[in-house]
Amino acid sequence: MLGATDKFLGDFFGVTERTIDNWKIKHASFFQALKNGKTVADAEVAHALYHRAIGYSHPDVHITNYLGDITITPLTKYYPPDTAAGFIWLKNRQGWRDRSEVEHSGLEGLVSALRASDEQMARDRAEAERFQSGRESDPGGGGDA
Repeated sequence: MLGATDKFLGDFFGVTERTIDNWKIKHASFFQALKNGKTVADAEVAHALYHRAIGYSHPDVHITNYLGDITITPLTKYYPPDTAAGFIWLKNRQGWRDRSEVEHSGLEGLVSALRASDEQMARDRAEAERFQSGRESDPGGGGDA
């Protein structure tokens, strides 16, 4: 029951979530056991998500049966990196967000947001120009062979 929610625990023990909360207050060892279980479960999920994000492989076997002759062939299964898992990992570990939120407070807020946008576009344009001028000065195209 690693990582079980209080609702699940209440259902399992036949009590309410409030009772589970009371048990956690009254019994420090019960509370600590729940915390430890959730920590272990979170760590296992983080481990699995990380490997899904970067891709992984593992040994496996392929079993066939042809006319009663069973063949077991060892193989390695490969799972390519998953961008959704990578996004979830970075969102939770690095604070990435799904979207930017800009709060406007009247005309001043709009003007401020537009200025910030213009400044970012100018920085992006300058960076692109620096990149382009570096490529033009390198006859090999700037790539590593």
